[in-house]
Amino acid sequence: MAGRRCADWRFPTAKQQRAEETARRLAELQRRRAGVTDEAAWWASVLADPRATTSRPRADRTLAEIRSEDLRVECLKCFRTVEITRAEALQLFDPGSLWKAVALRLLADGCMHRTGRHEEDGCWPDLR
Repeated sequence: MAGRRCADWRFPTAKQQRAEETARRLAELQRRRAGVTDEAAWWASVLADPRATTSRPRADRTLAEIRSEDLRVECLKCFRTVEITRAEALQLFDPGSLWKAVALRLLADGCMHRTGRHEEDGCWPDLR
């Protein structure tokens, strides 16, 4: 419950302030251990690390970009699993089509669990 003042919810609690201060101290300690005094240089070294590279999620990749041979999609409601090889997927679908769209088409024949609401019916894909 909020305090008496209407803007109390905007300010961090004492516990949150202590946690932020502890995080700030730990970050400073790590910078000192790494021997970097300039924060901008420290961030540049962190982002230049090859382990910091990120890639697009698998759902946003096209079939041509996915390198694994076995593609699997599972419904999060009825736990039905559909497996297809990459070669079969390329025969059935365009190489430029997104994996998310292909997975939805593979699960398109309907989910076993019906809710009666159009928005919730159908499978909810768990893309792997």
